[in-house]
Amino acid sequence: MHADHKQLVKLLPLLPILAELGRTQHVTETAELLGVPQSTVSRALSRASAVVGTELLIRDGRGIRLTAAARTLLPYIESALTEFQAGLDLVRHESDVVRGKVSLSFQHTFGEATLPVLISAFRSRHPEAGFILSQGARDTCLAELASGQADLALTAPVPAASSTISSASLYREPLRLVVHHGHPLAGRDAVRMQDIRRDPFVALEPGYGMRSLTDALFREAGFRPRIAFESQDTHTARGLVAAGLGVSILPPGGNAPGRRISPETGNLGWVELALESGLAFREIGLGWRRRKPGPDAEPDPVRFFREMVLEEGPQLLAGLVAARSGRG
Repeated sequence: MHADHKQLVKLLPLLPILAELGRTQHVTETAELLGVPQSTVSRALSRASAVVGTELLIRDGRGIRLTAAARTLLPYIESALTEFQAGLDLVRHESDVVRGKVSLSFQHTFGEATLPVLISAFRSRHPEAGFILSQGARDTCLAELASGQADLALTAPVPAASSTISSASLYREPLRLVVHHGHPLAGRDAVRMQDIRRDPFVALEPGYGMRSLTDALFREAGFRPRIAFESQDTHTARGLVAAGLGVSILPPGGNAPGRRISPETGNLGWVELALESGLAFREIGLGWRRRKPGPDAEPDPVRFFREMVLEEGPQLLAGLVAARSGRG
């Protein structure tokens, strides 16, 4: 450690005593105000003078008075203590204001892992923070955000930025073709959209984020899917595929039921295959309403959570994304 830093380490605990001594000009009064013995004040004075290398206070009758060196140093001591107090007040304020609630709308697929990871990280710092959660189709999430029912929306694709909505991407994950384990394509590593031209397709309903993504994939491939079922969640879609009732395009399933086939599951089971398409991915992001200063300003709990998600979310979720995509 640098010699100057060593001096600072020795002086820092003494600064409040020196500041109070400079104000009162009296050892006894300083001790009473700080709630410490007079001997503590006297020793602090001696140690500070030794560290600085010159006398800071001299006795004057029953009192004391500042030396020229002390008068030079005292404003800096007071400034340092004032700055530290301001930082301490800010930290305490943040701790207090994060007792409020954050209203968050999200798509079903983020409720199992993505959202819990983010909330857990925030609550580890702000245990009193509360959340009002609403889940549904992407269109529903964005409608709640636009109307003010939700402070934030977690969706895929990322909400489009506009004059009233801001957004940012958090991470990207691949989309997979999901087929029954006995499907003719099940042994392939990768497939083209043309390979499922004649297969019944298990889709999500219109208004869901995955529906817009699969519609784009079929448009790129130049044909319409033979939709056999429309579901409201990926778990049901995956289950229908596992029963051999069609194929689907979904986010990676991780360890969802059906990945491992066993005698107990009968003929149920599914396999994920890579899709050879530049559109076979989904971008997950956060959306929030643009607000003006004043009564409609963004509440502090919402701002603190949003800032944490934007700054730390990609790193917090990196391991989860890799594991679910088979890259862990």
